[in-house]
Amino acid sequence: MEIFGKNVFNQTVMRERLPKGVFKNLKKTIDEGLPLDPTIADVVATAMKEWAVERGATHFTHWFQPMTGITAEKHDSFLSPTENGALMEFSGKELVKGEPDASSFPSGGLRATFEARGYTAWDCTSPAFLREEADVITLCIPTAFCSYTGEALDKKTPLLRSMEALSKQAVRVLRLFGNTTASRVTSTVGAEQEYFLVDKSFFLKRPDLMMAGRTLFGAMPSKGQELEDHYFGTIKERVLCYMKEVNEELWKLGVTAKTQHNEVAPGQFELAPIFENTNIATDHNQMVMDVLKRIALRHDLVCLLHEKPFAGVNGSGKHNNWSMSSNDGQNLLEPGHTPHENAQFLTFLMATIKAVDTYAGLLRCSCANAGNDHRLGANEAPPAIISIFLGDQLADILDQIVAGKAKSSSANADMKIGVTTLPALPKDATDRNRTSPFAFTGNKFEFRMLGSSFSISGPNIIINTIIADALREFADKLEKSKNFSADLEKLLKETAKKHNRVVFNGNNYSDEWVKEAKKRGLLNIPNTPKALKELVSKESVELFIKHNVFNEKEIHSRYEIMVEQYVKTLNIEALTMIDMANHSIIPTAIEYATTVASSISAVAAVSSKLNVSTQKELLEELSTKLASASSNVKALEKALESALNIADIEKQAAAFREKVFTKMLDLRADSDALEKIIAAKYWPLPTYGEMLFIL
Repeated sequence: MEIFGKNVFNQTVMRERLPKGVFKNLKKTIDEGLPLDPTIADVVATAMKEWAVERGATHFTHWFQPMTGITAEKHDSFLSPTENGALMEFSGKELVKGEPDASSFPSGGLRATFEARGYTAWDCTSPAFLREEADVITLCIPTAFCSYTGEALDKKTPLLRSMEALSKQAVRVLRLFGNTTASRVTSTVGAEQEYFLVDKSFFLKRPDLMMAGRTLFGAMPSKGQELEDHYFGTIKERVLCYMKEVNEELWKLGVTAKTQHNEVAPGQFELAPIFENTNIATDHNQMVMDVLKRIALRHDLVCLLHEKPFAGVNGSGKHNNWSMSSNDGQNLLEPGHTPHENAQFLTFLMATIKAVDTYAGLLRCSCANAGNDHRLGANEAPPAIISIFLGDQLADILDQIVAGKAKSSSANADMKIGVTTLPALPKDATDRNRTSPFAFTGNKFEFRMLGSSFSISGPNIIINTIIADALREFADKLEKSKNFSADLEKLLKETAKKHNRVVFNGNNYSDEWVKEAKKRGLLNIPNTPKALKELVSKESVELFIKHNVFNEKEIHSRYEIMVEQYVKTLNIEALTMIDMANHSIIPTAIEYATTVASSISAVAAVSSKLNVSTQKELLEELSTKLASASSNVKALEKALESALNIADIEKQAAAFREKVFTKMLDLRADSDALEKIIAAKYWPLPTYGEMLFIL
């Protein structure tokens, strides 16, 4: 495909434009994770600038990912003044290092406002790219972002550290199996992205969508998703045209957008790419979210990435398909045809099971935010209980290991459909469990708990690190072994016995599983304030420091940032609700009640015998709901004021969850009840029926 990667300074472009020795040097750094040779920076910078300028770029930016969860950039022009005018220049120093102001980004106490200096450092393992907006073309250079004192202020730096940790420990294990060719192991990810589309005209009339990203009020329409007719249904022409432009833009950026379809809820859709290196996949997912939002506006649409933009229908997640690959071409989670005989696979599988069970709280924490609290456990996403789905074949092998030794693997059979004209289909070794938070799906694990707005860096930092730690334990024991086969068999059996409690192949949505999980001693953390505490537990801090992923200050800074973000999110939502209720919903209800009262008086004046009971019942219901709404606005204001006066951030977050959020639900219930009884021509907001079905 001619357009694929056309806006990327990839290895093909570098091979054409760089001197052979420079290209070989840079490629070695990228492929083997070696330190960057600073002497080649000027040559690379010149080639990158010439390529970008030829394509129409006038500015470059160090593109980084601060702890806001989105990307950031400061644009500089290539222009350099001379005695005779100006030149387009770009030096190796400008390529390798930038100095954006770090004072106004979240730092969780790592930086004070007056300590403004921050640095961006070129990440040569993720290719530079050109972003086209209207007739403006900008060279974007993926970078890490750190403070003047060296702490990571971004999401990329700890991700790269976690990948190094995983590689180091995985290679140790491979060496034990006699592998002398692999020098690196890379985690790989394919991140499925769910999103909603609404007509821009509706969005602009909804202050809650504009301020909070979700509808804070809204009664369910007569039809929602109960007929299940939207899922995988025919894509509407307007949406298909949007998807076509999204795909073209992503393909230019080298993003392998592969799959697109209607999701479960009306107005909801999904895009999925092909697997790639986790660092690049993370960068690409940020690009995906940016492109989805930018292209939507060109079609008079708005893309909603909130986890729950509409109550009563499914919210949006982001399924994180994770695996490990060695640089000699192996997928380390590939079972093969006889997985019971594949000792290397079983070792990496068992390390994963051990890691997920040991650090379930961290995995839950990695998917915690105010938006995702609306999804998890709501029969549309996995529950807050972490468990692993293995499927029948691997679960049977696990049972065999616990009992003594794995001796067989259930064979894959052909599936006969019963129609002679249809071919027999090879049946996979296992079904798929869409209710499981961490499901094995053939040669990878699908972590399904992420919210749609998330950067995938956080969850993958944790997955990489906890599995690195399990592999470290395995390597520490087996490297001392005098009888590798016997000691490996013993280690796998001990691990299976201790950690098979986390394996569950049933329905994670059922009440029975909640009870069973409690019996097994599995964590069930219901909300974000409680989940975030897992990040700063003694065990978590020791884990991250041990593998050089975070230092203690970096861990606590991220905890503070995430708790603050939770509080700020609910504060914005509460203020928006109060504003909408006071300036839109309650005045509308009063106006309509006045109209109904006037109608009663008019009818009574015409004939005192005429029955006006219907109008009176309506007026009474209106008055009751209106009084309740007014009362609940005041109650919400009081709860909000009380919560904001709490100095301790943990206690404040708990107050927002337990007090403020509860009052928000009460106010919403009143408003939604009013929407159902107020005549449509009076209601001031676009309804769910309009927003979900008019595209």
